[in-house]
Amino acid sequence: MTKNVLREEYLRKRKSIEPKERFRMDDLLLLQFQQFNYETVHTLFTYWPIENTAEPNTHLFTGYLRYMVPGLNIAYPVTNTLTHEMNAVAIHEETIYRTNAWGITEPKEGSVIPPEQVDLVLVPMLVCDKKGFRVGYGKGFYDRYLAQCRKDIVKIGFSYFDPVEKITDTDQFDVPLSFCITPQHIYEF
Repeated sequence: MTKNVLREEYLRKRKSIEPKERFRMDDLLLLQFQQFNYETVHTLFTYWPIENTAEPNTHLFTGYLRYMVPGLNIAYPVTNTLTHEMNAVAIHEETIYRTNAWGITEPKEGSVIPPEQVDLVLVPMLVCDKKGFRVGYGKGFYDRYLAQCRKDIVKIGFSYFDPVEKITDTDQFDVPLSFCITPQHIYEF
């Protein structure tokens, strides 16, 4: 199936999950996430979940890493909607956030962390295929950003659904995930 067909189908499927079930699934995602060794992670690039798209609760995963990795540097994306570019902006306890025109919560200010300094990226997605290619929201922010990162960067996506067989319209600019975590499985690519 194509990205557009999958995007529409899986956004609808995700939104149809009852809140109580989503909370349960988020807890299962966290249990899977806890299976990894994070000794080499010093800088995390994460994102704020968009409530109206029923994204998995990334605050759980970020909070776990904050506890497990003393001195962890955490960054959130700040996007330029005109150029479709994205930066990883460091946050701290006093960070003030704002919601951009697309409903994405971002740090209002902060220092930019160069892509080559990021060790782990939590990548938003709706679904991925069995090769790790994902369907996002269609603007290409993450693929452009990930292309600038080190080759050994770990890219994790979270999904309530198992991967589909194949996304038929991937292209040379698509960057596959390293792992997809579902409530029942960890898929490695």
